[in-house]
Amino acid sequence: MTGAEALLQCLLQEGVKTVFGYPGGTIMPLYDKLYYYGDKINHILTRHEQGAVHAAQGFARATGMVGVCMATSGPGATNLVTGIADAMIDSTPIIAITAQVVSKSLGTDEFQEVDIIGVTMPITKWNYQITSADEIPEIIAKAFYLAQTGRPGPILIDITKDALVNECNFTKYTPCTYVRGYYPYPKLNEDDVQKAVELINSAEKPLILAGHGVSLSRAQKELAALSERAGIPVASTIMNLNGMDNDHPNYVGMLGMHGSYAVNLKTNEADVIIGVGLRFDSRVTGNLNKYAKQAKIIHIEIDQAEIGKIINPCISINCDAKTALDALSKSVKPANHKDWIDSFKPLHQKEVEEVIEKAIHPTSGDIKMGEVINMISEKTKGSAIVVTDVGQNQMAACRYYKFKQGSEILTSGGLGTMGYGIPAGVGAKVARPEKQVITFVGDGGFQMTAQELGTMSANNIGLKIVLLNNTYLGNVRQWQEMFFGGRYSFVDIAGPDFVTIAKGWKVASKRVVERKDLSAAIDEMLADDKPYVLEVAIEPEENILPMVEPGAGVSEMKLK
Repeated sequence: MTGAEALLQCLLQEGVKTVFGYPGGTIMPLYDKLYYYGDKINHILTRHEQGAVHAAQGFARATGMVGVCMATSGPGATNLVTGIADAMIDSTPIIAITAQVVSKSLGTDEFQEVDIIGVTMPITKWNYQITSADEIPEIIAKAFYLAQTGRPGPILIDITKDALVNECNFTKYTPCTYVRGYYPYPKLNEDDVQKAVELINSAEKPLILAGHGVSLSRAQKELAALSERAGIPVASTIMNLNGMDNDHPNYVGMLGMHGSYAVNLKTNEADVIIGVGLRFDSRVTGNLNKYAKQAKIIHIEIDQAEIGKIINPCISINCDAKTALDALSKSVKPANHKDWIDSFKPLHQKEVEEVIEKAIHPTSGDIKMGEVINMISEKTKGSAIVVTDVGQNQMAACRYYKFKQGSEILTSGGLGTMGYGIPAGVGAKVARPEKQVITFVGDGGFQMTAQELGTMSANNIGLKIVLLNNTYLGNVRQWQEMFFGGRYSFVDIAGPDFVTIAKGWKVASKRVVERKDLSAAIDEMLADDKPYVLEVAIEPEENILPMVEPGAGVSEMKLK
């Protein structure tokens, strides 16, 4: 068979049933063979290659499986780059397959030739260029193994056109189970566990900071078990808001720049901090010189390179979160830190009175982001797959959607990619058609990937898009107001008639301006499983608070 057909056979052997892509000249031999695989592989034609890679991300994040996208050489391949970088920093397992000019033309600046291997080397877990059809089975097997083991990440496989056209001796596909020098699951060191247990047992004010690694390793039960047995409060990064039921008595909120007032202040009171599956990013720590100087830090992390990169822990456990949390929960002494947990409550109440109540239950003025998200959270009972774009809509969604068991949060946390929300939502809904999938997006991010409404319409993908329209690049405007003397420099992004745009793609849509119409409009949006865009005109100059200002310590968080 040809290399193109061998590639499709490899995908089938890996259980791939959905691929997102966009055809072009050099990848045409693969699409020619794909024509005959329509009953086995569901190819979703996106309206832009960026849509394909973000959809693959959404698919992967919603399932834990590898998302697959395809593009042609040159501009097709480079249009995947932002999504690949996004997947790398957010540990998302995807495989991007790109075609390349024929091998004899490599390096000649052939039409639509780009050195995509060189371009993506810093932003992939592994990449490889196939120049012979016989290489395809082994390389594809290795790609899938690397993408989903250890700390997940993106793989790029570039295949020359002659490798797709030429024949190969493909008889049996052998999945990869080992790569020399690659040890994806570090063995749990019992001595490190015992040291951590002793530290936790002696703590008076312990605090768990739970990151994306908890979700990636499906360690939600183990996280709750440790928290409940040792009586430890849990705070989550935005990438792990579904890591613990938000109504759990030990859950104290989201940490970070726009996180919980109580969590950020109490971080600088904790005597022991257990960081699980997080990188201690600057949006979590604020000014490092002012971060948790009083605390002894235990860092649980599968990627050895992340340990000590930003924070030097007192104890490190280089292991996946599920295994480490299970070991700790079985070994720590039962404890009750009720007074410590209760001490979060007055600070939280202060935030409720000064920020939250005004955001979710305003009585006058324009509609606010928080009330839209809170109302949708109540109507979906906190069980939806929530996808966000980037900016104020992202922070508001993370703050005011109350995640329950069975929910998910898909957001661009590390790279902060505007335009992520709609195509990632498409991928999530394709992956989980039985779930309610809701994308929250601002008017800026909406305009970056609005063309994927065409993908939704053509494939009847029942994604619900909530467009929070303040006619600004809201997050940039907020920073310009707060830190640049109110000089609004090129942030007024008055957009088109979004309802007409949506209807042009035959997607149902409605615009809400008055508060009295909001509840009924949300009910209409959620009434069926068809694509829908709900545009809500929100307060133009609303700020997301509380906030840790750039350069400030986490305990210097401001409520106004």
